[in-house]
Amino acid sequence: MLIVLESLMVCADCIVSMMTMAKKDAMDDLARLQRSPQAAGSWQNAQQLLRAGQPALALARYRNLVQQFPVVPQLWAELGSAAAGDLDFALADQAFRRALELAPADANLLVFLFTQYYHLRRLDHALACLKRAVEADPSSANVRLTLASWLERNRHLDEAWECVETCLTQHPKDVRALYFKAFLLHRKGLDGEAETALRHLLKSDPLLPLDVQSDANHLLGVVLDALGQYAEALICLGKAKTLRRQTVNTAAFEEASDKLDHARRELLAELTPETLRRWREESATAPCPHPLALLGGAMRSGTTLIEQILGAHPDILAFDESMASLKELLGSLQPPPPARGLTLKSLNALTATGRAQLIGRYFKSLLRETEENPGARLLLDKNPSATAWLHVWLRLFPQSKVIIALRDPRDVIISCYFQNILADWGIVSFFSLERTARFYSSCMDVWLRMRELGGFDWIETRYEDVVGNLESEGRRVTNFLGLPWHEAQATYYEAANGKFVHAPSYNEVTKPVHNLAVERWKHYAGALAPLQARLEPYFRAFGYG
Repeated sequence: MLIVLESLMVCADCIVSMMTMAKKDAMDDLARLQRSPQAAGSWQNAQQLLRAGQPALALARYRNLVQQFPVVPQLWAELGSAAAGDLDFALADQAFRRALELAPADANLLVFLFTQYYHLRRLDHALACLKRAVEADPSSANVRLTLASWLERNRHLDEAWECVETCLTQHPKDVRALYFKAFLLHRKGLDGEAETALRHLLKSDPLLPLDVQSDANHLLGVVLDALGQYAEALICLGKAKTLRRQTVNTAAFEEASDKLDHARRELLAELTPETLRRWREESATAPCPHPLALLGGAMRSGTTLIEQILGAHPDILAFDESMASLKELLGSLQPPPPARGLTLKSLNALTATGRAQLIGRYFKSLLRETEENPGARLLLDKNPSATAWLHVWLRLFPQSKVIIALRDPRDVIISCYFQNILADWGIVSFFSLERTARFYSSCMDVWLRMRELGGFDWIETRYEDVVGNLESEGRRVTNFLGLPWHEAQATYYEAANGKFVHAPSYNEVTKPVHNLAVERWKHYAGALAPLQARLEPYFRAFGYG
């Protein structure tokens, strides 16, 4: 036993020595790169191309850089990111592994790789990197809170709580850790304790950072809603949104968003039933390689619930909010600002070769998160955001089936308003109830126009009907897809509990179906009253009074 231990100690000493040498080589290579104006400029250009959504161009520059400076881990990590953006997932994985070999104990790099693997939907790899980051820097509050967030998202609340407590033992005044502790109290159903913790946090001296102030006010609004204090809940949400609004160029984003919406409406007005008929005929020259359905509707309309019910069927492979359609289809077709926007002329001009290339990239991106061969299974792409671009989807997949989830527009607007989306579009779109209603209109007006034009296979399903009679409504939608109802669909939540749910409703869909969110809007009827005239057309179109 003594000999074995001594051998292990010698091996450990060798490993430490090799790691020290590797770190020195990496630092030398990095210093050499930074001393070269040409190489440093090329690196900066590669990063700019990556941020601008041009991964193929960035990848060419990174390939040259790693040949010249082969032991700089940051270069390999960024090369992997570019390769992933170009859908070369094998190269991305090789590059990430090389970065790990070069810097196995660099916590910042490990968190970066965690993020990259997460976007690739390689969740086991992502978690492994995150755990290694905690081991590399156990005193880092940021790393430990990232792990706590992951654990919470996977519904491991006790482990997340332990993680936060460890962080607060090391950093008792860390305001983000204190905020996350209050969040976990809310997730555990201890809303009274969460309220007390948040009110205490918001009285902090010195003043909290802007993002923490916003998050704490927002969470307090959510907690007060759960406690039935609806008027104060709206006040807290308003404070949170006003604070968050200071972090973005609101005027510029609203202008760009409104211009895009105007261009989209012009395109929709030009569409005719003949256009869609011709697109369907042309699809034979660029056929879809898999049975395919799109599940859309406005955000917070029950799309995730429907996706989980359908995804429990053994002959359906469901994808939860994949970015494949928006990135590979719309991202390739939509011209960047200040161009006018996508036009009917450009959609009609797509050749069979061009459509086949886009379709190929779409499926390669969509299938990144599964290692199994889908075979003859139907692929269900659930993404509410794609609804606003349904005309683009139907240009490429006119023979696919389309499912649109409906919910009382007032409940949709309240639920969206309660979301704490940190992306610029979310901050601007959900800043006020009025702006949230405009966001709803921009999505559902596309659906109403496409429904009017027809020429494709579609069905609407109401959230209220699903929660009122899951099997009856679930069977109707399943039959629309050409499949019989399967007994596993009735207990969809059992399967949901065992997997990572990417949608904001990740917590709700792991529970048996309930109707607690039906007519939630009535608590906020006074605040919604000014929107009544705007929403009236949707009440009539979708059968809500």
